[in-house]
Amino acid sequence: MMPKRTRIINDPSELVPLLQTFQSGQHKQVFNLLLVEWMTKGDLEEKMGCDVSESITILKECGLLESQWHMPEPGKKPEKEYHSSYSKVQTNFQCSFEDLSEIIMLTFHPYEEIKDMIEELEELVEKGNHSMSSLTRAMNKSPIYVRSLARRSPKLTVMGQRLKINEETE
Repeated sequence: MMPKRTRIINDPSELVPLLQTFQSGQHKQVFNLLLVEWMTKGDLEEKMGCDVSESITILKECGLLESQWHMPEPGKKPEKEYHSSYSKVQTNFQCSFEDLSEIIMLTFHPYEEIKDMIEELEELVEKGNHSMSSLTRAMNKSPIYVRSLARRSPKLTVMGQRLKINEETE
């Protein structure tokens, strides 16, 4: 096994996608397989016995996967293969229990229960409101709450003290 890097988490809202990812047994199994070796989607599906597209997407969104092109035998198409980027995590933050409880609540609430707030945040950002301080005022919520909510949105990316709409990829 190759030596791995340590994922350093300085913002407690970064826990939202990680906790969501690892509450799924399938995503965790895919991550564990990719800790050991580089594998294509086909290799993973053969080992897992199911479609792993969602697992790959979620692990990539969390920044836990790296990919490269696998060169097959001549005459066959190259395929992407994946590998886990990190084997350790180090947290380096302090927050109030109130903030921590909001992070946990936003992580585990069903999407439908917080959908309206996520859509409100997406609308504000789409209309050009990117600043964390003005978004917290507009929504009357704490910065941790707004960042955590943004991390539940497939449309938004947290960039320090700003939010932005994701560009379409792949």
